[in-house]
Order: sequence, then structure tokens, then C-alpha cells
Amino acid sequence: KRFGVSVTYIQQDAPLGLAHAVLVSEHFLGSDPFCMYLGDNLIREKLAPLVTRFREEKPQSQILLARVPDPTQFGVAELKDGKVVRLTEKPKVPPSDLALVGVYMFDATVFQAVKAIKPSARGELEITDAIQWLIDKGHTVRPHVIDGWWKDTGKLEDMLEANRIILDTLVPRTDGTIERSDITGKVVIEAGARVVASSVRGPAIIGKGAQIENAYVGPFTSIGDGVIVRGSEVEHSIILEGASISDIGGRIESSLVGRNVSIYRSQHKPRSFNFMLGDRSEVGLI
Repeated sequence: KRFGVSVTYIQQDAPLGLAHAVLVSEHFLGSDPFCMYLGDNLIREKLAPLVTRFREEKPQSQILLARVPDPTQFGVAELKDGKVVRLTEKPKVPPSDLALVGVYMFDATVFQAVKAIKPSARGELEITDAIQWLIDKGHTVRPHVIDGWWKDTGKLEDMLEANRIILDTLVPRTDGTIERSDITGKVVIEAGARVVASSVRGPAIIGKGAQIENAYVGPFTSIGDGVIVRGSEVEHSIILEGASISDIGGRIESSLVGRNVSIYRSQHKPRSFNFMLGDRSEVGLI
């Protein structure tokens, strides 16, 4: 609703692999071509032109690739004559520097591939095995090497870097309330948010209904909806919905704080803290 689209959720009952996720979606997708986009991947390049190309050229698959300094940490593609000829998962001796990005396009042939492959050593139906099946059976798998940055946000530092990149594109906007506060740089303050007696240095975003009081919010910080930051400093961090940070007497930096987490000050006050906290955690600083 927020983005003007209708979303259908399809449940994968067990973590049996990406190819299994494709298989359980077959009844919904039918014979239509589709794009599979892994939610923890971010890319700068626009997808619409790539989807158009896929529809026009009609290969059985189109995969996105990115050049990386250390291909041994990724699935790697080997190309020949503009086509993908082999995929290798985390090779010790990479055939190229082209890593698989978590964006794939398929036609309905992929369902044959998924039904033909066997689970891997870790008990999952691997999407790379399904793509390799397409290649081995003579189907066309087209590569596209992306132009611009790509982030797989599986680690804290990658999430913070992705947050930094996205916040750098902010267009300043104030829909909330500012009282006796200093706002500088590119800052978005959403509706219902209140910034009182505080300093906010952009790029930063303050979510809906958030309360920032007697606090400092530094650059590259995302404050989620309903978050409370009171008597505290936060910088280069992601604070998710409903979290509360109160009177900690120091600065939280380069951190990810989960939903509904409570962080408060005890008697002692280290000057800097670094957290990666799960949802509904509670932390007392001592």
C-alpha cells in the first residue's frame, strides 16, 4: 500500500534453498517470466532496463554479475562468447572475478531445472545448480555485469555501508516538529516525529513518531519509526523501530540496534559503545 503495489506472500515452510523457494512459487508464477531479487542485496543500477532486455531477447535466464577483488567468497561465473558457461561456488582458484549478484531472471524453464537437481551437501536446492542445469541442457543464460555499487548486506559492516550509500541520496524534508534544535545537512524528519533541544547532522533520517530529546544524531544514521533517543548520542548507525536509547552518557556509533531494544545508562559510562543487537533485546550499560 505504501508504494502503490499489491504484494502476495508465499511461505517457504523450511529453509531448503533458493531453488526450493522458486519451486514453491510455481503455482503463483505459472508460465510467466519473473525476476528473483534477494532481499539482502542492494544495487545501484536500475532494474527496469534489464527486465525489458530480458523480455525482448527471451533467454531462459539472465543473471547479474559484479567484479569483486576476492571471488573466492562468492559464486563465480565463467563466460564465453557473451554467455555463461559455468558457475562455481566459492572456488579456490576462481575462473574470473565475476561474482553472482542476488538478482536473477528466469522463464518457466527454471521449474524443470529445479525439479531435476538434487539437494546439495548442506541439504538445500541451490539456485546455482538450477542455473548450471540450464547451461548443461543447452539453454541460454545471459550475463549482465552491473555498473555501480553492489552490497550484500549479510554482515554488519555491509549493512552500515549500504545505509551510508542510501542516506547520501536523501532529499531534505521536514514533516515532523522541530523545537530548539539545530538541523544541518541532508535530514528527513517524518510525520509525527519530534526533535527537541537536540542536534541532528545529516545525512540522517528520523522515522515517523520518533522522539529525539536532548540528543545528538550524527551523520549516516537511520532512526526508525517510534524510536526514542533521549540524553544520548548516536552516529553512523541503524536504530530500528520501537527501540529506546536513554541517558547512556556516551556515543553509540557504527552499530545496528534491533526492534524494540532498550538501552539505558547504569552508574558507569564508557564513552563509546559498539552493538549488534537482536530484536526485543534489553541492554543495561554498567
